[in-house]
Amino acid sequence: MHEVSLMEQTLEIALENARQQGANKINRLKMRIGEMSGVVPEALEFAFDVVTQGTIAHGAILEIESVPVVCYCSHCQREFSPPDVFYQCPTCEQFSQKMISGKEIELTSLELSDFV
Repeated sequence: MHEVSLMEQTLEIALENARQQGANKINRLKMRIGEMSGVVPEALEFAFDVVTQGTIAHGAILEIESVPVVCYCSHCQREFSPPDVFYQCPTCEQFSQKMISGKEIELTSLELSDFV
């Protein structure tokens, strides 16, 4: 389950940011996870509960925004959301090799409190 190591790395970033800001509590973390990132949101939530134990992020809320897959067709120069794993343009039926979004794994914001 790579979600545990992913969440450990994310928590390290959040803790470092909280330390730099002088915060003693992390209340909320927001993440963007692409549908094709290989990350299972439920497993990430479980990992979050485990890795935050005993930290200033214990009890924090994890918000996960799912990012849909969007491809770009270089043939007809259109963006589209593929209906399946075959990235075929619905306009010209050419297969796209360029994914614009859907692979993101991003920590987008933190809500901090209890500043020193």
